[in-house]
Amino acid sequence: MEQGNPGGQVNPNMIEEAIHKVRAGEKHAFTSVITAYERQIYTYCYYILRSREEAEDAVQDIFVKVYQELGRYEKRISFSAWLYKVAYHHCLDQLRRHKRRSRLMSLYKLQLVRETPESPVNSPVDRMFGDLTSEERSLLILRVIEQYSFEEIAQITGSSSAALRKKYERLRRKLIQQKANEGGCTRGEVAESN
Repeated sequence: MEQGNPGGQVNPNMIEEAIHKVRAGEKHAFTSVITAYERQIYTYCYYILRSREEAEDAVQDIFVKVYQELGRYEKRISFSAWLYKVAYHHCLDQLRRHKRRSRLMSLYKLQLVRETPESPVNSPVDRMFGDLTSEERSLLILRVIEQYSFEEIAQITGSSSAALRKKYERLRRKLIQQKANEGGCTRGEVAESN
């Protein structure tokens, strides 16, 4: 069932061998795991957390956690799916903490000055992701970019694959409508995906 990382060129046999070496006490073998997945996990965290600094910190924390909990990894699911599951839950925890801090900061700002308008978002991808919830961003990245099946995403997020399919279809419709509202392409011009 190990597919490596569909979003990149990861050799699943090399990863399993590295994991075996780490479990046998060769700590330096974990470097190959980090090298293989660091970029994909950073991208995933960035689009969930919406901050380069937070994503960089999250990647470090996630790999430390994965290293510490490597004994809990079982081959029932792919290593990459297990890694994304750790990343998913870590990012959700970060978002919860950030939400609490944001509430406190907004109350503080309201007492000092009126809020200033935010700077405009630069890229179309940033605008698109800015209008999505963290759950929608996560689903979009795992399905479209990393090309996981709904069953694999269900293992990562702890949701049912049927519920994820429905959420994905609603998300697709939302993005099509969002693009149409911006004066973009019409529904007929949007490529249908799985």
